[in-house]
Amino acid sequence: MNRILRILALIIAGEMIYGLPFHTQRFFRPTMLDAFNVTNTQLGDMFAVFGITAMVSYFFGGPLADRYPARSLMAISLVLTALGGFYMATIPGVFEMTLLYAFWGVTTSFLFWAALIKATRDWGGSSAQGVAFGILDGGRGLAAAMLGAIAVGILANYLPEQLGQTTSADRQAGMGNIISYYAAITLACAVLVWFLVPHDERSVKSGRNPFAGLLEVIRRPLAWSQAGIIICAYCGYKGVDNYSLYAVQVLGKNEVEAALLSTYGFYVRPVGALMAGVIADRFGSARSILVMFLAMVVAYGVLSFATLETATLFVIYANLFVTLFAVFAIRGIYYALLEETRTPRHLTGASVAVIAFVGYTPEIFFGPVTGRILDANPGIPGFHNYFLFLATVSAIGIAISAVLLRLNPRPAPRAAAASN
Repeated sequence: MNRILRILALIIAGEMIYGLPFHTQRFFRPTMLDAFNVTNTQLGDMFAVFGITAMVSYFFGGPLADRYPARSLMAISLVLTALGGFYMATIPGVFEMTLLYAFWGVTTSFLFWAALIKATRDWGGSSAQGVAFGILDGGRGLAAAMLGAIAVGILANYLPEQLGQTTSADRQAGMGNIISYYAAITLACAVLVWFLVPHDERSVKSGRNPFAGLLEVIRRPLAWSQAGIIICAYCGYKGVDNYSLYAVQVLGKNEVEAALLSTYGFYVRPVGALMAGVIADRFGSARSILVMFLAMVVAYGVLSFATLETATLFVIYANLFVTLFAVFAIRGIYYALLEETRTPRHLTGASVAVIAFVGYTPEIFFGPVTGRILDANPGIPGFHNYFLFLATVSAIGIAISAVLLRLNPRPAPRAAAASN
């Protein structure tokens, strides 16, 4: 039972740490743009600032996970992130929002992320890394969808029955309450982590310089390959942020329907992540990731020219589903590569620091680039260019996955790992 409660705490906290900066604009992007009176470009630039502070935080905060207990690092991060959410609920201006996203880049990354990955790797042992990370990311997706569905209900309560009569004041009231809701849950997660994630002295290295392993990790070509895979996969994940806007501008949905579409899409996440975890433990994470990138290239390619006039709604939904499944599958297992490439456990935090520092650079460039792509040609042309960009990035992911397989031709098999 303690083992189950531990992974549940990691799942919920692992999702809610990003609920405020990401869910609010992923599920409610059209409403948020109006409520905060910002453009896609401005919101993208906010995420660029988030990405810069997050990158620095990943690099310097990652090694601390090898030195200090996970529950302490995670609890502090959750409290600070929640406090930022209560401020966001006041609907601040563009400059203040930019500073807030810079703050969140630190609170979500400096102490939290490497601690979460290390705790999950320890939970999975040596023989079930794919399943462990699949459960983590799949559970996070289920939590995101369930909490997002409640948030959609909050929004619907503040919008008039005739959605065409919705005012900016209605949207601000709805978004303010959604943000407060996310902030309260994030704060509660800090308590959950503190009591359910044990303080394990064996998982930390007392007296050891936490930054000693960074140079060793930097010298490993496999670490750079893993970082490259995460760059491409994370672009696909960030791409989901605009699906609600796609539903409004291209598919003709209203704001509530678009939010529901994005929320329902996250029910794919537990399925994709868990299936990928099982398959990865059987056939290898790198091979599974390569196949998923290939599926993304095909699906994004179709979406880059599909319209309601040239394709049925079923075909469009089917390809959106494929991209969601593939993105969530890759996310569910790319940290399982740490075990597959035989990364020493005492270098887990340092490895995550380097891999995340490079791998999450889309936090810096993805928002500004795609925001400008969408604003330059609003509507169908902009989204065609958007999906073409994602198809290109996925093709690069195929190439990097092939390089990793070449560098690591004999990954640690599950059977061998289980016997150790």
